[in-house]
Formats: sequence, structure tokens, C-alpha cells
Amino acid sequence: MKKFLKIAIWSVLGVVVVLCGLMAGFIYKIKNGFPVSYETEAPNINIPSDKTTVLLFSKATGFRHGESIEAGKKVFAGLAIKNNWFVYDTEEGGVFNPDQLAQFDAVIFNNSTGRVLNDEQQQHLEDYVTNGGSLIGIHGAGDNSHHWDWYTDNLMGATFSHHSLDPHLQETKVILEAGADSLLAAGLATEFTHTDEWYVFFDNPRKKGFNILYRIDGESISPSGNMLWMTDKDFGMGKDHPVAWHKQIGDGRTFYTSMGHDATAWQQSAFVKMLENAVGR
Repeated sequence: MKKFLKIAIWSVLGVVVVLCGLMAGFIYKIKNGFPVSYETEAPNINIPSDKTTVLLFSKATGFRHGESIEAGKKVFAGLAIKNNWFVYDTEEGGVFNPDQLAQFDAVIFNNSTGRVLNDEQQQHLEDYVTNGGSLIGIHGAGDNSHHWDWYTDNLMGATFSHHSLDPHLQETKVILEAGADSLLAAGLATEFTHTDEWYVFFDNPRKKGFNILYRIDGESISPSGNMLWMTDKDFGMGKDHPVAWHKQIGDGRTFYTSMGHDATAWQQSAFVKMLENAVGR
């Protein structure tokens, strides 16, 4: 009997250790991304000069929003046909070199998470934006797994804290900002109902000079991100909770939306139209 109890106890402890290890690995992946590998070979692309050109980058080394990424690829392929765009869809970082980046009108981080570019490639993207390019980030592109100060300061303007967990996905009204940029706001719904995983940032990007396009009433959702031993995430951004914003950076511009967690977002015409405007403005 004693032998059986010892075996049972050690078995339970073993399971606990394994589960703790898996949980630790999962949390590390979300915060940092792994494995880290960088593609450096420039791809062969015939980039037309007479179309709006879009680099759709979906590499994820952190949490992978697989369904949303694939849905986004299909939607942008459709927008390319509709608007006569050229869209280069890739998860390889070799395209982030000065010569090829300069041929794109917009670069989209399609739920791209984790460290996805090496130091040199990051610098090339920074230079691309400063010199007149456009960087667009969708949902996971704004989490805290990138560890890239320029990116955080110039795309989000705020540091990610957590997302809603209780409940996870929540429905609320998304409201167009009064006086929003006319090019970005053209044809957009002034208000629509949307369900998403709502991101909470430590600061409001308004404070860093970002222009808000869409917001929600932060008091209309439960923003708590508490789980297990994490008990300090029971806060939100308050009533003024931006969910899409933009800013002029040097001669270029950035645009970010925290919406887009799963594939259903891409069935939302207002969400798609917002991204279409962000590319075409």
C-alpha cells in the first residue's frame, strides 16, 4: 500500500511539473516568441510600378492567430482584385531589405507576433517608414512580444498590458471618432457592433499624439485579464478606449487596430473597409 501511495504521489508530482513546464513555455512564447530564426535571402518578386503595392507579412513566432491570419490573406487577395493592387503575401523576412521595401506603398503586419525580424531588418523597416512608407498593424501586431522600442513607440504609442479574459470575446459598439481623418473615414460606418478580444494598453495613444479613428466605451466591457496567479490585470482603459489609430512618422505614417483576433472579424464589412482605407489613403 505504501509503495502504491509513493508511486501515486510521484506520478501526480510528475504531472504537475510537466503542466507547469508547459504553462511556462506557453507564457514565454506569448511574451517573447520562439523559435527565433531570420530569413535573410531576398526573394525574387516582380513588383509592378503602376499599382498600389502591398507587402502582407504574417510571420508569427509568438501566439499565432492562425484563423485570423488566413482569413486576412483571403480578404486582402480580394481587395487586390477589387482595387487593382499588387499584394505580396509572405512569412519570410528576407524582403525587408532597402531595395525591395522601397517598392511597396504599404507594409502590413497581419497578426505578426514575436521577434520576426533581425536588427538590420528592423532598421530597414524604420527607415522605410521615416522616408515615406506606410506601416499597418493588425491585432497581435500590437502585443508586447516584439521587444522593439521604435515599433512600440511609433505603431502603438502605448505598451500592451493584457486582453479581456472574463469573458474572453465580448460584443460592444465601435464608434467612429468625431473629426476623424477624412480619407481614412471615407465610407466608414459611424458605429457598428463588433465582437473581439479587446486589448488593454497601459496608456491611451492620444497622449502620444496619435489620431484616433475608432474607439469603444471601455466601461461597456469587462476588461479583466486576471488568470491563475496573475491578479494585477483587473483594469481597463476607461470610457475612452481607442481601438484604431494612426500617426505621421517622418515622411511616412503608421496605422494600428487592436481588432482582428479571429476569423469572424474579417466577415465584418466595417472592419475590412477600415483596412482598405488604411492601405489606399
